[in-house]
Amino acid sequence: MSMPAVEVHASAIVDAGAKLGEGCRVWHFSHICAGARIGRGCSFGQGVFVGNDVVIGDGVKVQNNVSIYDAVTLEDEVFCGPSMVFTNVFNPRAAVVRKAEYRRTQVRRGATLGANSTIVCGITIGRYAFVGAGAVVTHDVPDFALMVGVPARQVGWMSRHGERLMLPLEGNAEAACPETGERYVLRDGCCRPAEEA
Repeated sequence: MSMPAVEVHASAIVDAGAKLGEGCRVWHFSHICAGARIGRGCSFGQGVFVGNDVVIGDGVKVQNNVSIYDAVTLEDEVFCGPSMVFTNVFNPRAAVVRKAEYRRTQVRRGATLGANSTIVCGITIGRYAFVGAGAVVTHDVPDFALMVGVPARQVGWMSRHGERLMLPLEGNAEAACPETGERYVLRDGCCRPAEEA
């Protein structure tokens, strides 16, 4: 089944050269720069900015007032909550040009970045990780990890469905998603679906 054409609100700007896949929607007052590479079925809320050196997979949802700066990659089905923040320079100064020092940030498939969270540049957010609202993430996040606080710390594990798993942070254990019943295995500090274990 084919997806609908790209929809761009009259107040939004999509620069010539930007690549948007079928079914993308760009809402009010957003700006997609010329170098952006965006997959199919993505949604960009009001006041979103997407830089030139940005790669976005399929089915990504970017809520209002998010800026995705150069050197950020979002894999398929990432969720960026309202007003969450990416950075690309670790030690910015207005009087010092550091464009050659951008640190790449990768957000892996299915991860959720909660409202008003901040992702400090140069890290990887694992598959289906869940960053709580307002958290400030300063280091790599494991697959399926639940992160909260300032600075963010891991407090648990989440299922692909976005439900908390009753697993310890460490050790060996198994649990099921309370919503779907999908089984998860914790081994040596790594959580994964049972079929991948």
